[in-house]
Amino acid sequence: MQGEREVVVCRYGHRPGRDDRMTTHVGLTARALGADRVVFPGNAGQSADTVRDITGRFGGPFAVELTDEQDALIRDWDGDIVHLTMYGERVQDVQDEIREAHADDDLLVVVGGEKVPFTVYDHADWNVAVTNQPHSEVAGLAVFLDRLFDGRELDQNWEGAERRVIPEETGKNVEQLDE
Repeated sequence: MQGEREVVVCRYGHRPGRDDRMTTHVGLTARALGADRVVFPGNAGQSADTVRDITGRFGGPFAVELTDEQDALIRDWDGDIVHLTMYGERVQDVQDEIREAHADDDLLVVVGGEKVPFTVYDHADWNVAVTNQPHSEVAGLAVFLDRLFDGRELDQNWEGAERRVIPEETGKNVEQLDE
């Protein structure tokens, strides 16, 4: 979120055809819930294009990157690393510690898309579970970011939007903004 240290979500791995929708939703969730950018694997160009399009229409700032060097990104990260995994420590037990560390350092949040090698677990400062049960990595990312930002991400302002959703009790109201 603006005004804080950077939060970057790394979607680790992508199986074209199988993970397209999930990878896109990792990016959309990262954007909507306060991350500054997402890094997708190099073979996830379609997901990157979709997230860029949504950012253009509904506002930012939010950056989308592609890399073929995800292991190097993790290995060389200059900040703290959280790896979201069902095998990690309970989010409610480590959220305060992570939030305090994030005040001083940028944060890389790794979200697996396929079997994650043990080196990711080793490089992570925290291996964090949103429940120790199987579920969607998108749900895990959403809960984690909400805990990290303590709900402040729900009130963020969006710059450069072409459209804005007007909250209503019923119906759908999307306002086209003047440029």
